[in-house]
Amino acid sequence: MTQKTEQKQKSHDAILASAAALLLERGIQASSIMDVMKGAGLTVGGFYGHFESKEHLFTETIRGTARAVWNKLLHKAKEDAPEAPALKVLERYLSRKHRDAFTPTCPLPSITADVSRTGEPYRGALEAELQEFVQSFAELLGPNANARHREKALAAIALMYGALSLSRAIRGTKLSDDFLEAAKKAGAKLLAKQDA
Repeated sequence: MTQKTEQKQKSHDAILASAAALLLERGIQASSIMDVMKGAGLTVGGFYGHFESKEHLFTETIRGTARAVWNKLLHKAKEDAPEAPALKVLERYLSRKHRDAFTPTCPLPSITADVSRTGEPYRGALEAELQEFVQSFAELLGPNANARHREKALAAIALMYGALSLSRAIRGTKLSDDFLEAAKKAGAKLLAKQDA
């Protein structure tokens, strides 16, 4: 790799890291190319040497950020609780620590409203990642993931996202904690049910 190629890759990675931080903090619409490039320590003029548009950048950022966070969560759950990794994912996702993180890690609460309003290409990127989430979560429920595992995975992911989003919105209240605890209990019951 030449020095020029290496520098271009470093700049590309810095742009993606800056975009990911803004995505988690502000969402898509409130993040501008200027803000991204400033966060990367680069000038706006260099942006188009890396990405065709803001849509191209944030589509790639959604995919990369969502995948990295989810895979890390799955890996840690399998490592810490090999006998019940799906339950461990649920517990970690719905923890106060996750809710209260200074820098949010899961992009879903930050981007779903933007994706709903703006549509493509963000909708396709989010759908592809969510399909992967569902498949990988279903696989945690049994070695041969079936339709019932998929249904449980869909329900658990919806429960986790909804509870975390509501809990974050009213952080610092008793109701915020209640949402997390109730969702953990409901999720545990869902995951414990025997397959029909």
